[in-house]
Amino acid sequence: MAKYLLLKHYRGAPAPANCDTSIDQWTPEEVAAHIQYMRDFGEKLVATGEFVEHQALAPEGTFVRYDGEGRPPVTDGPFPETKDLIAGWTVIDVDSYERALQLAAELSAAPGPKGEPIHEWLELRPFLAAPPTITE
Repeated sequence: MAKYLLLKHYRGAPAPANCDTSIDQWTPEEVAAHIQYMRDFGEKLVATGEFVEHQALAPEGTFVRYDGEGRPPVTDGPFPETKDLIAGWTVIDVDSYERALQLAAELSAAPGPKGEPIHEWLELRPFLAAPPTITE
């Protein structure tokens, strides 16, 4: 089994093939249908044993970094104008890369305006495996 991250973007990924409006311009019913699709997708993964977690993210955020002992962290943000804005993610644990591709494609078909599948691009990333243990 291998874990993969299915990453959804508000902005920064290629435009969906079947949707030219952002989710903040959808009707409440369209948003509810999209969210229900995501919930149903998660429940299906639970039933197959492939679900790890999924979360949606708020659009605002802050960058923080360490700036030395006794000094406050350096922050910048929020970034509403950023070119890349992550909407959320799903983590799956599957038998193969091909299965991860299949599930990502299924998730890409979540409904958007007028209930049509939006065919959004999802970023599929494998989790980094632990390096081998070297003993001498």
